[in-house]
Amino acid sequence: MSRSSLIQAVRISVFTSIVLLFSRAALAQNYVAPGMPVVGSYNTVTANPPVPRPATTPCTVVLFQDFDFDDFNPRSFNYSPPTACPGPWAAVVFEADWWVDAGVQYDRTTNIWLGGNVIFFGTTAEPSQNFIRHWHTESNLTEISPLFTIPQQGTAILFNLVNNQYTSHYHGSAYLQFYPLTQGQNPPPSANQVLPMSAGPTGGTVALNTPSDQLTGTFSFPTNVEAAYLDLWAQSQSDDEFWYVCAPNNLAGELDTCGSTAFREAEVSIDGTPAGVAPIFPWIFTGGIDPFLWQPTPGVHTLNFEPYRVDLTPFAALLSNGQQHTVAVSVYNADMYFSATANLLLYQDLNSTQVTGALTTDTITPPDPVINENIVNNGTYAAGPLAINSSRGFTVEGYVNTSHGTVDTKVVQSIDFNNGQSYYVLLNGLVDNQFVGQITNISSATTTTAGSNITTNNTQYAWPLGLRYTYTANPDGAYVQSTQIHQTFSKSVLVELNGNPTYSSSFLDMVSPTDTLNVDASGNFFTTNQTNSETYQYSNSNGACWNQTLTASAGQITSVQGGNCSDGRKTK
Repeated sequence: MSRSSLIQAVRISVFTSIVLLFSRAALAQNYVAPGMPVVGSYNTVTANPPVPRPATTPCTVVLFQDFDFDDFNPRSFNYSPPTACPGPWAAVVFEADWWVDAGVQYDRTTNIWLGGNVIFFGTTAEPSQNFIRHWHTESNLTEISPLFTIPQQGTAILFNLVNNQYTSHYHGSAYLQFYPLTQGQNPPPSANQVLPMSAGPTGGTVALNTPSDQLTGTFSFPTNVEAAYLDLWAQSQSDDEFWYVCAPNNLAGELDTCGSTAFREAEVSIDGTPAGVAPIFPWIFTGGIDPFLWQPTPGVHTLNFEPYRVDLTPFAALLSNGQQHTVAVSVYNADMYFSATANLLLYQDLNSTQVTGALTTDTITPPDPVINENIVNNGTYAAGPLAINSSRGFTVEGYVNTSHGTVDTKVVQSIDFNNGQSYYVLLNGLVDNQFVGQITNISSATTTTAGSNITTNNTQYAWPLGLRYTYTANPDGAYVQSTQIHQTFSKSVLVELNGNPTYSSSFLDMVSPTDTLNVDASGNFFTTNQTNSETYQYSNSNGACWNQTLTASAGQITSVQGGNCSDGRKTK
């Protein structure tokens, strides 16, 4: 089996205030999330910290319990706000517990929707042959609190094929925890409206098969929009699942890989005008490349995707002009396909019925990646280096005249993408060696000027991915496949008011699995040298700290080091 066929099979102030919600409140209760890592466990776990909680006692709303996902039918549930904990809330936390029967099954994508808005997007762990595998996910949904103020229908989508070959059912239970305010506490900032960009009134992702396909939403916006943000998920699927190993179309066949190059990027527009760019993180699912790589620790964000936020605030005056506007998302170089959805968060000037202003600068242009190739094909093998690079910078600026004065928002962003690959491929299909070194660096500075106050949010992202893959086969069909991966998501934030730092944070999540898969001519297999490690580090200037490292071998947690390193004053 060739490598490719194996892969196929197997406002600134808003942000700061939300952080300060938790750092200024009383210390969280001693909450221990289900699925915290334990030495000796084979269950799927991550080094992620639990979502911080206020000290008040929450009301729990069960979204669904013990759903059995064994077919391709969505599961519906009814949601009602908690009568014992009326909003506004100090925090809203989503929790879900998942499990999969022992047996054989692919990893599956999971979405949970309220109305048409997505409140969870992730993938599953793959099952074990010998035991029921459990895992836990949770997210802070406080900023989209308006979704939870009215009764409405919800939908859980976890499409799953069960037959004589793929035997495992997936199961899940999901909850919302609503934390009341303490006496005299002001509610944390949250959007005034949350608008869905999905397939329909009950949700659903939209497939972006080609660069011209779009995820769109046409809305009649309120006339007092002061700030707007698009939280975007673009999940690579099918031929695009491993887009970071793709090659130009003229080389894809001889290199036994996918086409359209190894560059993908989401483009955001408003009424056809470029409005933002969303780089795509290379998520790897638990069946990706070699399923044993991810037992028991999955890749970065694999179980619970992190959306990319595009700041649309410079367009606030346009959105407030009383006319309908269309927000659209496409994926550059999409080649079958990206599963996309988004939530559009609106912050309104509630003391004004009409906001005026203008978009003053927009220098976003289409990407222009550069390809460098030096592949040699002598009729026996194809070998050599291949690279694609994209470097771009742009500025988007606009202002709004509000009830509290003129507010100008300027977004300056640079995005540098580099993907370098090296190949040695025997054209008879018996040897396929590949190395991929990829990194996306994002630098974003958003400056908000309101009167004499200038607030700047400087955010830096780095998304390195290293993949070393070797595949050697015999004519009888037996083969050995070895894989090493280093995957990292890092983010740092510095907020300044009039040039003086007011907040900073640093975050890193790094996963490094290895495995050698041995398959004989009859399809029997075993693994050797299977190891994994994950390091998750977070700290901020308010005293929050988390630093945990997990190691694993032969699918079992072998060590758990660190955890909460807070100084005791604050929580994340």
